[in-house]
Amino acid sequence: MVGIEKFDLDKDTKSVQIKYDRYSYFYDIIPQIIMEKTSKEWRKSLLSDLKGEILEIGVGTGKNLEYYHKDAIVTGVDLSAKMLEKARIKQGNLKNNIKLIQMDAQQLKFLNNSYDYVVCTFLLCSVPDPVKAIKEMDRICKKGGKILMIEHILSENILIAFFQHLHNPITKTLFGFNVNRKTIENINKAGLAISKEINLKFADVFKRIEIEK
Repeated sequence: MVGIEKFDLDKDTKSVQIKYDRYSYFYDIIPQIIMEKTSKEWRKSLLSDLKGEILEIGVGTGKNLEYYHKDAIVTGVDLSAKMLEKARIKQGNLKNNIKLIQMDAQQLKFLNNSYDYVVCTFLLCSVPDPVKAIKEMDRICKKGGKILMIEHILSENILIAFFQHLHNPITKTLFGFNVNRKTIENINKAGLAISKEINLKFADVFKRIEIEK
């Protein structure tokens, strides 16, 4: 079992932690119904060729762990101890090159320029201060490295955006994540330039984003 760390968390971050601890019991079930088959291909494409020192932020229940290359050295962090308990089970059936740690994405306890790659998938929708989290990714990613993301964001399509805004109070209240985050804008606010941006599904809602350092 993963020990529950005592973090100095603000009210909003603590609220997200509590919701994801609760959400962990069925986190692997709901996405299977909606689009998990599709996202598996996205995860594999993003991760399978990566080698070197990799930090995955928001590792959750470990959905990405099986897709990492055998030569990759992976550290996965997550705010929720309960999510990490699920990830530990998957870790036990995989390679021994994976380490899991409970940690806040907004306060990463790593030295500057520590990792060749920083990975996050469906993370920035739930972090209370996404700009701060992106700046932390930038800080710990080595010069010449890459920050790699798969995220769902607020669409530029007026009709799609309307439904995202309509549903956001529900997803935020129940599960702790937002479906209307302006992630591209937040990356720019963090002072980073996107090197590759690929639309994956539902027009521009789901995106693969790459940032070269």
